Amino acid sequence: MSGTVGTTATAQAAANAAQQAASTPTIASDFNTFLTLLTTQLKNQSPTDPLDANQMMAQLTQFASVEQQVNMNQNLQQLISLQQVNGLTAAADLVGHRVEVQSSSLSLQQGSAELRLPARGAASTAVVTISDSAGRVIRRAEVPLTQGTQAWTWDGRNDTGIQQVDGAYSVAVAGIGSDGKPTSQAQSFTVIGTATGASRSGSNIVLSMGSLTVPYDQLRAVVQ
Repeated sequence: MSGTVGTTATAQAAANAAQQAASTPTIASDFNTFLTLLTTQLKNQSPTDPLDANQMMAQLTQFASVEQQVNMNQNLQQLISLQQVNGLTAAADLVGHRVEVQSSSLSLQQGSAELRLPARGAASTAVVTISDSAGRVIRRAEVPLTQGTQAWTWDGRNDTGIQQVDGAYSVAVAGIGSDGKPTSQAQSFTVIGTATGASRSGSNIVLSMGSLTVPYDQLRAVVQ
């Protein structure tokens, strides 16, 4: 299915790029106008101050150079469009898979969300803070860190035990040292969830994980 989607999208992008190139006025289309103006200039030049041959050659050379630049820009636009489609096709292949992304928000999907926390270092405990769309803290958890990275699962409940609706929630991770004092730096973490879609947003490719969307270049791993 994804292969068919990718092929169709690629063909459509190529057609769009070709149509854009055909509809964009090029310098070549005005070449006859340029020659007419040049001929008129030659016919009406002053006998005492004729057009310098070197100057005329410089004008022709400059005209050809600009035309080549316009054609090159059109080719680059077509290449960029095709590359974006290839990126979209690759992102679409991830739909249905669990992926790990860099994000400051997590996605609560079917009542569950997951983070990957860093290994123990200056911080021996991670303090996970989850906030809703209004910025209200709804869940705070202290998670002991281990010698390696570890996954931490949020069951979707707030601090009072009430189940929250699926959606995107802001998340931050701070650290507490072995002395019980907060560390000076925030802890790095990644977000794990199920990819549910991929789309183009302007010139970027975005990956959807339920209500959460992240740039495709923030993808860190395919979990399964």
